[in-house]
Amino acid sequence: MLLIRSFTSNYSDYKIKTYRELSFEFAKKGFDAINKYTLKQNYQSRLSDYCFDDLGAEQQIKHFGNDCNVMAEVLISRYEQFVKNNSITHLTSNLSATEIEMLYGNWLRSRMRQMFNLITFNVATTDKR
Repeated sequence: MLLIRSFTSNYSDYKIKTYRELSFEFAKKGFDAINKYTLKQNYQSRLSDYCFDDLGAEQQIKHFGNDCNVMAEVLISRYEQFVKNNSITHLTSNLSATEIEMLYGNWLRSRMRQMFNLITFNVATTDKR
């Protein structure tokens, strides 16, 4: 996604955040951490663009006993903003579509079909991190 960013205009520039970082933010700050990625500011016409890296690597996190599937909540909220304001979200994952559905459910997977263009790599492709 860093390589792709260099081919986009400044208008579509996006920040990169790992799912693990976002989950740990939720553990520290609670739902305020989620709001940072799901609510637009008064001066914005749409949400800031983000690329969430490595979907499926996060763990179920608690904040003072509140259990939350952080990424499901973020993606559902960003889907709503995608429909309303054409907000852009990118994500990366080593999971297959079937594995995503098992972890997050069919409802979220169907929303993801609308939000994302899928780029797949051959299983034999080596990871270039």
